[in-house]
Amino acid sequence: MSGKGNCYDNAVAESFFGTFKTELGYKYESRYIARQSIFEYIEVFYNRIRRHSALNYLSPMECARKHMAA
Repeated sequence: MSGKGNCYDNAVAESFFGTFKTELGYKYESRYIARQSIFEYIEVFYNRIRRHSALNYLSPMECARKHMAA
């Protein structure tokens, strides 16, 4: 974390949670269902399938394969 009042302090976290709330903004019946849904979103969709602008609109898996092949 950088100094107090730096506007870039939490930019990565804010970006992730903004995307998260937009794409998965459900109200859950129980904490157990919420945990399962959030885990699946992060570990299966967000980290493997979802295309990221920072990766030239490739999924993280595609980017890793491309990097390993080079």
